[in-house]
Amino acid sequence: MDENIVNMLKHIGRVCRPLLAIALALILALAPLGAVWARSGGRIGGGSFRSPTFSAPRSIGPHYSAPVYPSYGGGFGFPLLVPFFWGGGGGLLTLLLLIGAGSFLVQTLRSAASSEEGDDSIGVRDPQVTVAQVKVGLLASARQLQKDMNALALEADTQSPEGLSQLLQEVTLGLMRYSDYWAYGHAQADRLPLSRAESLFYQASLQERSKFSIESLSNRNNQIQQVSQAALQRSAAGIPDIGEYLVVTLLVAYRGNLGTLPVVNSMADLRQCLLQLASIPADRIVAIEVLWTPQLEGDTLSAEALLTEYPEMRLL
Repeated sequence: MDENIVNMLKHIGRVCRPLLAIALALILALAPLGAVWARSGGRIGGGSFRSPTFSAPRSIGPHYSAPVYPSYGGGFGFPLLVPFFWGGGGGLLTLLLLIGAGSFLVQTLRSAASSEEGDDSIGVRDPQVTVAQVKVGLLASARQLQKDMNALALEADTQSPEGLSQLLQEVTLGLMRYSDYWAYGHAQADRLPLSRAESLFYQASLQERSKFSIESLSNRNNQIQQVSQAALQRSAAGIPDIGEYLVVTLLVAYRGNLGTLPVVNSMADLRQCLLQLASIPADRIVAIEVLWTPQLEGDTLSAEALLTEYPEMRLL
């Protein structure tokens, strides 16, 4: 009796399994866009830690040799020094002293030049680079900023230093225009040797990108990749916007130190951080990445998701 019941249950399971698969597919197809494509993300970036901007020309000092002139009579030749015609042996002694002093001077100059070249080569091999991170959490009402970021991703020049500088200024200016919607913020800056700065920069970038369920728009070194949004937007038609927040992250690596970023405890602190980033000269920029989520219109980022994925951000 028990064996018959077990066999019957197995038969029911085999029959219902396809029905369950069909039901799951229907749920995914009819679910709101925010439930399926939660936390879509955008990315704009460029630059390279391997660019030859850190090299410096090495100068080689001229090679000096003591002149030799033919002798005439008891003294040395006229082209050297006129006083050596007088005094015979005294002229020879004076000449030897001058040659010795000149040789000492040349060696001293060469040693100083070699020391300077050695110091410069150390700085060239592994110069100091600052990696700055600024994160801004905005209310979802700032949807126009999301559209501006999407448009910027399709138009920005992310291959030249001038284009990266313009991208940085556009993003910081756009964020400051929507300061009324700021809700959370965070900033930090680490000054490291080039090799360690590169690791930190790409580690921070990967960490931010891992928070996206899908990277739906990307412009990296003028290579644009975009997920087709037309079908997704048609699926989202008529669905109310239930998103609560929009998060924008700025990662900037630059040579030198332009000042310490303040700890973000207020909107004034966050504004100061953005102004400092915007003031970085183009010739000091090493690499930039701008990441934002959600990227797709109609996507959602709840307060719970923000606090879970961005615990370092503080309420302003």
